[in-house]
Amino acid sequence: MGSTSGRKPSGSYRAFVSSSMALFAATSLGLAHAEDTQLSTVVVTGAARSEAQKAKVELDKTPGTTAVVDMKEVEKGRASNAEDVLALQPGVFAQATSGTGANKISIRGSGLNTFYQGYALGIKFLYDGLPITGPGGTQEDLLNMAAVDHTEVLYGANAFKHTALSLGGAINFVSRTGRTSPGNYARFEIGSFGYRKQQLSTGGVVGDSDYYVSVLHNERDGYQDNTANKGRDLIANFGHVFSPKLETRFFLRYREEQLTNGNTLTRAQLKHDPRSNDVPTGRKKDGTTLLGSNTTYRFDDDSTLEVGLGYNDYPLLNGWRYSVSPQDWRSKDTSVVLRYRRAHDELFGLPSDSSITFSNTLAYLGDVKSHSRSTGQLLQYTKYTGSRDSVLALGNELQLNDRIWLSTGLSFINIKRRAEIEYTTGVNTSEFPDGVNYSEWDTAPRLGLRYELTPDIQLFGNVSRSIDPPVTWQLGSTGSPFIRDVKPQKATTAELGVRASAGIFDGSLTFYRSWIDDEILSVVVRQASANQDQLVASSNASPTIHQGIEAGLNALLWEGENGDTLNLRQAYTFNDFYYRHDNTFGGNELPSLPRHVYQAELQYQQAGGFYAQLNLRSASSYFIDYANSFSAPSYTILGARIGFEAPSKRWDVFLDMRNLTDERYATAANTTYDARGQDSANFYPGDAFNVTTGVAFRF
Repeated sequence: MGSTSGRKPSGSYRAFVSSSMALFAATSLGLAHAEDTQLSTVVVTGAARSEAQKAKVELDKTPGTTAVVDMKEVEKGRASNAEDVLALQPGVFAQATSGTGANKISIRGSGLNTFYQGYALGIKFLYDGLPITGPGGTQEDLLNMAAVDHTEVLYGANAFKHTALSLGGAINFVSRTGRTSPGNYARFEIGSFGYRKQQLSTGGVVGDSDYYVSVLHNERDGYQDNTANKGRDLIANFGHVFSPKLETRFFLRYREEQLTNGNTLTRAQLKHDPRSNDVPTGRKKDGTTLLGSNTTYRFDDDSTLEVGLGYNDYPLLNGWRYSVSPQDWRSKDTSVVLRYRRAHDELFGLPSDSSITFSNTLAYLGDVKSHSRSTGQLLQYTKYTGSRDSVLALGNELQLNDRIWLSTGLSFINIKRRAEIEYTTGVNTSEFPDGVNYSEWDTAPRLGLRYELTPDIQLFGNVSRSIDPPVTWQLGSTGSPFIRDVKPQKATTAELGVRASAGIFDGSLTFYRSWIDDEILSVVVRQASANQDQLVASSNASPTIHQGIEAGLNALLWEGENGDTLNLRQAYTFNDFYYRHDNTFGGNELPSLPRHVYQAELQYQQAGGFYAQLNLRSASSYFIDYANSFSAPSYTILGARIGFEAPSKRWDVFLDMRNLTDERYATAANTTYDARGQDSANFYPGDAFNVTTGVAFRF
């Protein structure tokens, strides 16, 4: 990123100048026998772009906010969960709870105050364009980023190409392959609180085929008392090019996981006893599986058809340890993604690129059973089978002139939700039914404009519609003998921004505002105790507003003659979320996310491979209840990192130090209806000062 102004001319540039001067000299001298004179051969070379760089070039054509995270940069330190990968992305909030993959992840306030120990809502997550988000939400165990080459973050409706219609947009993890990560690789990490991670992988190209296989094991004893977790991964993909027109790739991701989450704490405990854990909760995954394939057929240079098929199996034993009424969840989804693209076409006499995309994700098996640990008696059985999300999206990009592109899109959506309590020992005394079964049709238009002011300055804007259906368990699961008829939330979003590169600076600035109807909000109606699990209720809210500012700025502060550099990265997010004249809460702020978040990273990089970094994350206070009566503490976390990458690229080593000042803070908080100004157990404690070291070998 950034301009090359003030830097040394590249090898390609020097070669071009040398050959031009030689040709000019030969012509000027008027050589009589030019045919006997032959200029020496000049070879022009340039560094090949990485897959992450290619992805950024493509995403920068979007008339809205996007980002690409290169995993090679993340792996200069600890790389264990989404918090590590999504740091320094303005507008994105990602914080781990209990140090596991159960991160709270939100883009522009999506999934504002949902359950933080197992699901991320309001964002569509994908691996290689295949969704892992279905009618039942997103299971957190696949968010450990194992064997990922780079991550694409597409905010809001800018995720149109993935038929993602949620307020937060989409996050697409692109896997390593035998072509992008050939050879053998070994990586070992060890750190505070019993953290250990080992990974081995191999990849290569054989003729027209390539392969990649990775195995990983991770474990951690935990910062809070009794919060151990461990997991094992097997990741593989195989690609084959049948002809210049046809190629395909098969994917496998398999993970087993056992973890114990710590209970939430009061602010007083957060300050004086942050390691306490009186009510731990256990979760066990006996084999989360993603099987998929992507096949591309090229009719010609301008037309392609992509076919993606996916199968997801998410078994979960919730309350595996400690709970008096553990729950056995079964979730099996099938996905189909069809995309036809036509490029270099004409529409109204102007250059045009078009696409037609169809996606369908079906919960062909989904249910949950709870039983008594002491007696084995079945307590409740709820079924979700048949719930489905289907989208047909028509898109076009029209080049109006040399500097202006118009993007249009229209999505047709069908949402089917089914939740039926087949059996319960409870008695339904509420006004709610024991089942909900609906099919809802909707449309979501999108209009965007991109203006290239100069080759290095790009203005953009868009207006779009988003549709967020409830995930199945938000309708009801095992805690209550009734089902809530929660409808999809709908929003209209306007976005304006600029991407620019000038001299030593490059960055982006975006303003957005979303008018939301029926926002799906959640509240903790019963805290977990030794005798019962936490109970969370979701419902549609009165009209709300989400608006904010997303700013990112990178600066090359210094560059030595030998290639040493000093870089500063900064990201600022302003969140302004509130009710529009609610009958009870008026114009109160919506709880659960900091109003201001600032992140920075200052890195010195030697051309020889040594690097040293200082980093900072600062978040303001925020309310934890809709009545705005009690708040989470603000915090500032400092970190440092040093490492060395061998010039041969054969090995590297790092030391990652976090929370240098041993700050006691909350990574996230539960949401309560009205705290009445009283301290209550709603806070997830962040890790104290900790150190991780790692080493990697390529051979």
